[in-house]
Order: sequence, then structure tokens, then C-alpha cells
Amino acid sequence: MFGTVIAATFANGRDGIARRLIRLGVTPNTLTVCALILSLAAGAALAVGAGASLGWTLTPGPADQYAPNAYLLVAGVLLLLCSAGDMLDGAVARLGGKATTFGAFLDSTLDRFSDFAIYLGIAFYFALRSNLTYTLLPIVAIFAGLMVSYTRARAEDLIEFCTVGYWQRGERCAAILFAVFAHNVPALLIQQALLPMLTVWARIDYTRRVAAGQNPLLDPRQSPRLFDKLKIWRYPRATLPYDLFTAANIAFLILVRIPPHFDPLAELLGV
Repeated sequence: MFGTVIAATFANGRDGIARRLIRLGVTPNTLTVCALILSLAAGAALAVGAGASLGWTLTPGPADQYAPNAYLLVAGVLLLLCSAGDMLDGAVARLGGKATTFGAFLDSTLDRFSDFAIYLGIAFYFALRSNLTYTLLPIVAIFAGLMVSYTRARAEDLIEFCTVGYWQRGERCAAILFAVFAHNVPALLIQQALLPMLTVWARIDYTRRVAAGQNPLLDPRQSPRLFDKLKIWRYPRATLPYDLFTAANIAFLILVRIPPHFDPLAELLGV
């Protein structure tokens, strides 16, 4: 699969960089903290420039005019570096024999801070412009991301594992990167406020079934029902249906241009 080739190439490059960092004496916790600092800086950049998008401007002018925004470019670069640090800390811990219980706890905890900083910056930008819809959606997106993590953590206190659902943290972080570099944050907000909640539901339903003594299938390829096999969002990573669903989500973030002044909630409430 195309995704498998990319993942293998990426993993080799990541491990190579991790070995160099180990020789320099860099610790996993240092990388974790650096990733948090970068995410805070990215959130600040989004707080002053989240609303620009390709094909739309916040000032009068041609609808097809490109609104260049250095803040979004800076935010994208910072988030890219943040993601690198977020992945390298685990590789350094694994390859350098520096994995600790506290390190795993710190990594998971600071990830929540990073997610919050990014969406807080976006919400701040639109709150200053009195856009009710795009101020509310980041809050819902934060909640959805937290619930994806919480349902797994709580479920795995009760059952063996609960990794079902497409929108794990890697997919959510990748979505943020694509949307920021595409100057299409509004599309990100709609996507991340809605779709990760399906993963929350999938984990609740899976836990319910296992707790009831059932053995629900995790891989649609194991199901005899054609309808189950068509649910491409349920396939595991490194499969063709997973790659197709990922490509569809990326295409939405890049191609579906949603104006930053769009505010249906304000229109509905008459404010």
C-alpha cells in the first residue's frame, strides 16, 4: 500500500534522527517539553491569523483573490516541528533505552495541553471577530479529541484494549497540519468537531459489546457481510481502504473552501 511505503520511509528517517539525538544526550522528556513550547507558539500564531484562506479574503475584493498570511505559514512550520518532536521523543526513549513510566505519563499529558493550545488560538481569533460558529467549533473539537483519548483510557481499565476508530491522535494532528498549510482552518473546524465523535461512539459501542461478553470484529475484512466491508473508515492503518479514507479527508481540507466569515449560528440566533 502507498501508505505503508510512506510509513516505512518515515520510520527509517525518524529512527535515524533519534539515534543522532541520543548521541547528543537529548532526553525524551526534553523533546516532549520542546514540543509543548512549539505548540504554544503555534497557538499564538493561529490566534492572530487563523482566518485567512485560499480563495477568500476578509476585506472587500475579488472572490478568487489569494489572501497571503504569514501567521498561518509560521503556525504550520511550528506545528510541523512540534509533530516531529512528539514522534521523536518516543523513538529516543525506545532506541536509547530511556523509556520510563513517568515519561509516558508526561508525554500523554502534555499532548492534551498542545491540543488545547492550538484550538484555543483558533477560538480566540474568531471570538475577536464575533463569529459564533467558528468560536464554538474549536471548543467542540477540543472536547471530541479529549473524549477519543478518554474513552480508550477508561475502557482499557475494564477490557484488554480499545483502539477502535479512525480518528486517533496521529490522524487528528495530520488534519491540523494539512488545514493550516492549505489556509483552510474553517474546514478543519467542521471536520474535527464532527468526525472524531464517531470514533468516540465506536469506542463506547465496542466496550459495551466486550463487557457484555461479545467478540466484536475489529477488522471489516473478517466480516462475511458486504456492508461491513464497505465501511472504509473501520479498516486498520496500512490498508488500501484506510488510505482511501485518509485521502478523502485530506482532499476535504484542501479543496472544500469555506469562507472564514461564514457564521450560520449567528444567522440562526439572529445576532
